[in-house]
Order: sequence, then C-alpha cells, then structure tokens
Amino acid sequence: MGNNKQPVLPLGELILEQTADAIIYSNRQGMIERWNAAATAMFGYAAAEALGQSLDLIIPEHLRAAHWRGFDAAMASGTTRLHGRPTLTRALHKSGSKLYVEMSFALVVDAAGAVLGSVAMVRDVTERMERERMAAKGALQGRP
Repeated sequence: MGNNKQPVLPLGELILEQTADAIIYSNRQGMIERWNAAATAMFGYAAAEALGQSLDLIIPEHLRAAHWRGFDAAMASGTTRLHGRPTLTRALHKSGSKLYVEMSFALVVDAAGAVLGSVAMVRDVTERMERERMAAKGALQGRP
C-alpha cells in the first residue's frame, strides 16, 4: 500500500468548495482571492485563472463604474447598501455571453472590525429570466 493520501481539507474549506452557489471572495482592492467549484461552473474560469484577477473579470463593462462606486463605498463605510438582500444583475461568462445572476454580498471583517474584503454568493437565474421574458412576451401578444 503506497502513501497516496489526499490532503485533508478543513471542514470550512470543504463546505465552501462544495456549496451549490458560486462563492467569490475579493479583498479590499477587488482582487479575487476565493473562487469555488460552482463559480468555475457558472463563469467558465478555472480557479487558477480567476484568483488574483480583478472582479472586472465577471462584471460587464457597462456595469463596472456603478459596481466600483458601491464596492468602494462599502469598503469605506463598513456596510453594504443591500444589507445581505439578494439583487438581480448581469454577469459575464468567459465565453463573453452575459448571464442573469442573483447575488448577495457580505463584508468580511476581522476581530477588530476592520473590513478585509467582500464575499458574494451567486446563483445563475438566466433560465428563469428567459422563461419569464417569454411568458411576458406571450401575454403581451394575447396568448395564454
């Protein structure tokens, strides 16, 4: 029997990696430091491609200015505008296609209360939005 043991990951790491929603942590500068398997599946970037990159990697260009205004304000104030409530927005896949995503954000703070960065939980809702758009289109055309 050889020694081919897998490294034992702490429970917290196992939970983050195996969560069905994408989990993305960025530091105060907006650089990605945590990218779980669901983020890879959703956005098309392997962790090795995303880690160390700016969040601009997944933010459509037309939303970047507004994103960074909110991000910088949260880092400075220590609070988020939505207080953890999910919001619907667009995101960018590696292929260039746009996704509809529902995101909730939280600030990560140390024991002294200093803001270290931000964590986002992200769910792809593109299929739901397309269904709703088709249903609304049908209703406008007088179809059941």
